[in-house]
Amino acid sequence: RNLLRNPCGEEDLEGWCDVEHGGDGWRVEDLPGDCGVEFIHDESVKKYFASSFEWCRKAQVIDLQAEGYWEELLDTTQPAIVAKDWYSGRSDAGCLYELTVKLLSEHEDVLAEFSSGQVAVPPDSDDAGWIQISHTFTDYGPGVRFVRFEHGGQDSVYWKGWFGARVTNSSVWVEP
Repeated sequence: RNLLRNPCGEEDLEGWCDVEHGGDGWRVEDLPGDCGVEFIHDESVKKYFASSFEWCRKAQVIDLQAEGYWEELLDTTQPAIVAKDWYSGRSDAGCLYELTVKLLSEHEDVLAEFSSGQVAVPPDSDDAGWIQISHTFTDYGPGVRFVRFEHGGQDSVYWKGWFGARVTNSSVWVEP
């Protein structure tokens, strides 16, 4: 099951923390949006988050024990932890996207980290559709208690409004 709350913006920004509203800030829009494409990968996804002309970021921190994963399981079995996100640009404006996922100890020390770096999405690119990014953490060692999922975007043309990267259907799973 997806441990992230409100991954598609159905409840605006509910459940997201450390929200940075660069430029005109985050906005939730209905698919496919202006100069956008439908999300064909899951019919239940109806909305997405649109970023603006300066970096917009948002995060969630998942407490694995509160979600029912006990210490021994996390420390000994070390089940795979899978983070996925979907992003896209607009056909009329280039944009940047970034994803960072960290596995944290009980004191929030970083035990493992994945970063996409800044991904440039050119306008009118062949992959102007929704692009999935995914990372699986395995053999991460004992002590993991939290997962921090943070992503963001902006446009690369500095236009007022919401021409930056779009994100939706974000997820974090613990493999059974």
